[in-house]
Amino acid sequence: MATVSPLTPANRLRALLEGDRLLLTPSAGDALSARLIEQAGFPLAFISGFAVSASRIGMPDTGLISYAEMVDSARNIAAAVSMPVMADGDTGFGNALNVKRTVAGFAQAGAASVMIEDQVAPKRCGHTRGKMVVGREEAVDRIRAACDARDEMRASGKGDILILARTDARREHGVSEAIARAQAFREAGADILFVEEPQSEDEMRTICSEVDGPSMANLVEGGLTPILPGDQLEDLGFKIAIFPLTLMSAAMKAMIGALETMKGGAHPNDALLEFAELRKRVGFDEYYRQEQRYSGARD
Repeated sequence: MATVSPLTPANRLRALLEGDRLLLTPSAGDALSARLIEQAGFPLAFISGFAVSASRIGMPDTGLISYAEMVDSARNIAAAVSMPVMADGDTGFGNALNVKRTVAGFAQAGAASVMIEDQVAPKRCGHTRGKMVVGREEAVDRIRAACDARDEMRASGKGDILILARTDARREHGVSEAIARAQAFREAGADILFVEEPQSEDEMRTICSEVDGPSMANLVEGGLTPILPGDQLEDLGFKIAIFPLTLMSAAMKAMIGALETMKGGAHPNDALLEFAELRKRVGFDEYYRQEQRYSGARD
């Protein structure tokens, strides 16, 4: 039987999950933001569908971006960093067979995990209005298909990826139904569980105590889930805490401010990185080192 390399992004993520500490995880929308996350010393990043949709097509996270665009963004992000990245696979972009293709595509793109959720397609950001979920049976079938794709790739040696199973049932059906779905996802083989939009610390505690397996918290500034300190999230039982919009929001605020300054006839010098730092952050210094290595005199 073929074997999967122990150095896969998925196995690096598995090793992180075996640790004792909370994985505080900023989110990237493009390769540059992923590079900055890694340069800041974080061991893991999440690819935010909201941020990818905004940065790539300039449109909201309401199911408008395609499978091909999301996989292409994941490939670019994963190639830009050495840390594992977790990708957003939305609803799997169709039926169970589409889900299997989605999982394989993200694995081939270099993602360490892919998130599959139970929203009705077209999906939308979990903290915005209008979202609905499919029935529990269909939701579990999606996750079963995702796990089958994972297992088939591992058995054949063609790839490896973890399945992050997400439910958005809390808003329509309450926290008990959301927990029941997460438990069913775990029984179907999901590696990581994500109950979206708990609305109190008590709900967050209940989720962590009743869901068997690593749980992820999604912390959206201005959303309905309380944003708690890392040590408190860890005490509640969460293994991963993602911040899907923090970097994008900070960058947008800075860009809007710079544009307003320029429109007023001034220049935002004090808000800018030094040019040398800018070059270093995007990789010019490393490029020059590599260039020099291969531009020496030949015998």
